[in-house]
Amino acid sequence: MRTRTGGIVLCGGLSSRMGRPKCWLPVGGEPMLLRVLRVVSAVGDPVVVVAAAGQELPTLPDGVAVVRDEAEGNGPLQGLAAGLAALAGRADAAVVTGCDCPLLSSAVLRRLVEIRADASTCVTVTDDIPRPLPGVYAVAVLAEVRALLAAGRLRLGALFEHVPTRLVTPSELADIDPQLRSLRNVNTPDEYARLLSELGPP
Repeated sequence: MRTRTGGIVLCGGLSSRMGRPKCWLPVGGEPMLLRVLRVVSAVGDPVVVVAAAGQELPTLPDGVAVVRDEAEGNGPLQGLAAGLAALAGRADAAVVTGCDCPLLSSAVLRRLVEIRADASTCVTVTDDIPRPLPGVYAVAVLAEVRALLAAGRLRLGALFEHVPTRLVTPSELADIDPQLRSLRNVNTPDEYARLLSELGPP
């Protein structure tokens, strides 16, 4: 039976290092969130955006739902729980990323979906360290995510200790993303300025 793959974009962080909401940062003539949404929507359907309570967002494409974090201060694990809950019954798995990965490639997301097979999660690993985002997460891991939240274990990587996880090495992505640009996120003004310099005018 064909696996139904949805999408989750997390954008409820405080953006404290950036100093302003990252989802609104212009990249290539559009807010960063919309740029990432286009890539995720090419692979997953339906797609949900997870935002903080009261957080303002750019106007989203038709069909993209917004869900809100149930609690503040619990980081991306709380956002993952909200996103998976919103997709329950509508998808079997989801490609998941933050809104701060403007160089994300749909080819990389598709590769992670293909590689996951029967594993509960599928993420990249660099320097022997799993990179939780972007990744593919089975909707069924929601119970484990909620258990970690209840136990106060808020590190997203803790989930990999409890569910079957497929770790994808850089060599498995070398043909489509040799520089691992899809894993690059933008957290500081310097990183944002460097990104814009590399991309050039929109």
